[in-house]
Amino acid sequence: MIDRQLFLYINWPMLAVIFLLFSAGVLNLYSASAFRVGDGTALTSFYNRQIIWGGISLTAMIVVMAFDYRHLKTGSWTVYGLSLVFLVAVIFWGKSIYGAQRWLDLGFFSFQPSEVAKIGVLLMAAAFLAKIAPPLGLKDLLKTLLVALVPAFLIARQPDLGSALLLVFLVAGMVIYHGIRKNVFKGLVVTVPLLLPAGWFFLKDYQKTRLLTFLNPGQDPLGSGYHVIQSQIAIGSGGFWGKGFMEGTQSQLRFLPEKHTDFAFSVFGEEWGFFGAIILLFLFCLFLYQIFICSREAKDRFGSLLCVGVFFYFFWQILINMGMVLGLMPVVGIPLPFISYGGTSLLVNFIMIGLVLNVSMRRFMFKG
Repeated sequence: MIDRQLFLYINWPMLAVIFLLFSAGVLNLYSASAFRVGDGTALTSFYNRQIIWGGISLTAMIVVMAFDYRHLKTGSWTVYGLSLVFLVAVIFWGKSIYGAQRWLDLGFFSFQPSEVAKIGVLLMAAAFLAKIAPPLGLKDLLKTLLVALVPAFLIARQPDLGSALLLVFLVAGMVIYHGIRKNVFKGLVVTVPLLLPAGWFFLKDYQKTRLLTFLNPGQDPLGSGYHVIQSQIAIGSGGFWGKGFMEGTQSQLRFLPEKHTDFAFSVFGEEWGFFGAIILLFLFCLFLYQIFICSREAKDRFGSLLCVGVFFYFFWQILINMGMVLGLMPVVGIPLPFISYGGTSLLVNFIMIGLVLNVSMRRFMFKG
């Protein structure tokens, strides 16, 4: 028997914002995937695939909302362990596309284990931190970071530096929310900047090129700097009101690469201008605010940490993607949630939302 109170506590504003963001993504993808044939237009196959993935993702979100999230505390080890098995399987049986070995081919579809790892790390870190009274000492901090570092190492060697960093940032956000001792925090502030330069020696050549291109995009305008330069031209040419739906010259004339994935925001900025970009940014802020509200209203530590983890999961993706396409951050291959094309990514996004709604729906169970 389904408790009717569950429906009373659903965060309807969040669902409304998600519907608007997903609709904006579908509309943007339509423009990015359309090409002219005679007097009409035709669509590339990834547009239809995104619609199908949207239906699958919505179903997955409802399934995640249906069961009590508190059971996930004990099941976190299983999800985390499975995600590690998938990541190891990629090393031996992964499918390579454009030189990156990131996918497992199951015959009827391929998926990215790094996306599954995001759910595994979130659940594991939330379950682990929920058992420890704040503030964290150095030993517990290292154990918590290890939850992210193990899968991050496996993902980085695929190579997928963006997803690897996202896992570390996600857990770091949860740790800060949970609280760490002052002396440990001061030690990190001194140590981390000193260790960062050493990361240069672990980067692959193309990753070093991306960093150098970020510092000086004009050094190779037709090579490594081409993406960012075309992106900046597209967004800048949109002006205040934009050029109009399917009227963007940079995107429609195919000057802009990866316009349906990592650089989807450039298409949006060119066609809807500064005004449209501000509206989209406002929707993202409203979306993050709703997740934050759910974390504050959660009645147990595990639920609150789950919501905070989801908050940072989306926050870092939005920040890095927009910074990337505007040339304010290096290109690291992070998609913009709900706007960029990607089946597994969309599925994980909706599962993450399902977790937040799950926590929000069950607030009343702790009353009395």
